[in-house]
Amino acid sequence: MPFIPKVGIIACNGEECGCGNISRQAALKVLHELRPHDTVTICLPLFLAGDSGERGFAEVFPTVTIDGCNKLCATRGTAMYSSEPAVSINVQEYVSDGCAAEDERWVVTESRAVVDRIAEEVAAHVDRLRARLAEEWT
Repeated sequence: MPFIPKVGIIACNGEECGCGNISRQAALKVLHELRPHDTVTICLPLFLAGDSGERGFAEVFPTVTIDGCNKLCATRGTAMYSSEPAVSINVQEYVSDGCAAEDERWVVTESRAVVDRIAEEVAAHVDRLRARLAEEWT
């Protein structure tokens, strides 16, 4: 079986609102449950701090960024220091007022459906990107 590179997942690390938590939970679901053999995580703080391994992966292989808000730190940082993400997802496009919700129960209960939806979408993007990589690398 030919080598097919993995897809990098770069999630928001924001603590400003619940959507940062959603982005990390969705990334973890993809990494550990949905596509554990097809993905790797890229640490956004290390990436932004200049780690050559984190940046080097994103320069060569496709990445999916999952941002928690409209600041788009993961997407902008990836584009600035490596290359444009193959896919960029903004959690705010999936919630009506989740980041404005001050009730922590929202994050624990209602956000689970959003996490699952985003994780499934990311997994579908990973499949599409890996299929394209398989064509390129064989």
